[in-house]
Amino acid sequence: MIKKFIHQFASPKTYLYQINRAYKYIFYSSLFIYTFSLIWGLLFTPEDFVQGNSFRIIYLHVPASFLSQSLYVAMAIASVTYLIWRVKLAAYLIIAIAPIGAMVTFIALSSGSIWGIPTWGTWWQWDARITSTLILFIMYLGLISLHTSFSNHEKADKLLSWLVIVGFVNIPIIKKSVDWWSTLHQSASITLTDRPSIDPSMLYPLIGSIIGFFGLIICLVIISSKVQIIKRESTKSWLKDYV
Repeated sequence: MIKKFIHQFASPKTYLYQINRAYKYIFYSSLFIYTFSLIWGLLFTPEDFVQGNSFRIIYLHVPASFLSQSLYVAMAIASVTYLIWRVKLAAYLIIAIAPIGAMVTFIALSSGSIWGIPTWGTWWQWDARITSTLILFIMYLGLISLHTSFSNHEKADKLLSWLVIVGFVNIPIIKKSVDWWSTLHQSASITLTDRPSIDPSMLYPLIGSIIGFFGLIICLVIISSKVQIIKRESTKSWLKDYV
């Protein structure tokens, strides 16, 4: 029953129909939220007592860091779905997400380096959080390269899914690195269990920037997934209605 439900509502045809309807709403609402939050955070939020104006990069760095891990989690879920239920769409989503994840992780690393210069006095430090995030970036690149090196898509999808699942062990390491080891990074300012330690004047635009950035990245994933579907389903007659 579960398999029937998944195959009915997660087919490439149904997926394209749904995202074509939802895309413009996600894009314009996310663009508005992120732009509004950036203006609020950059122009109207007071300076940080310790870091001065350099803290304002959090409105790019924090959303990128959050999404770099979240996208990999999405790939892991898609990998399990593909291996258990053989859902083609899940395999397409894995390779569609990978380049977006690499880009977002690169933004997280770059913005973190820029932030590190005035804050730590160095643009790079081999601490646990930075190193594990760099490993995540390399993993994204490796998955992309591996998939393109196969001519047999089915074998590539299967191997990629297993490697994504194995690589998932790095996600909790990134998340808990500041708690398990002594690092330059501070502990998370926003958690589900504790009250936020960041001032509300900085917190609200940060939450907005995370939501808006998340939506914009989802739009990129949608575009990338449509490219994968068109490429992999090019011989199907139903595709002509969506191209």
